[in-house]
Amino acid sequence: MENLDRQKTILVVDDDEAIRDLLKRILNKEGYHVSSARDGSEALEILKTNSVDIVLSDMNMPNLSGFELLKQIREVHPTIGVIIMTSYGDIYSIKDSLLLGADEYICKPFKSQEIVMIIEKVYWRILSVRNALAESSS
Repeated sequence: MENLDRQKTILVVDDDEAIRDLLKRILNKEGYHVSSARDGSEALEILKTNSVDIVLSDMNMPNLSGFELLKQIREVHPTIGVIIMTSYGDIYSIKDSLLLGADEYICKPFKSQEIVMIIEKVYWRILSVRNALAESSS
């Protein structure tokens, strides 16, 4: 059973520094431990050495897109929550991200409370999956 009192960790992945900084401020204020990456490649490097609960990733980035990052996270870290952000919000991109295993999506521009609500929803979902896995392996 996971400790509910520990600080939740979020990795924000976006090539826009202003978005990364904004999300970091919002999420730090809510009590999350937040790290950030400029693109999917940098995010994968961070995931190799850091424990992360949720990745909040932009869809369109240079080097490694949010879709590619999502695929690789699902292969290596299946119990990490993934939320995809998009500026476009077209139904096909949203559908594709969910089919690839995203837990949620959010369209930019977003409200800070909307982000916090989605993160909490995803966190509780992954927590129940992790606890079920722990119970089945004992």
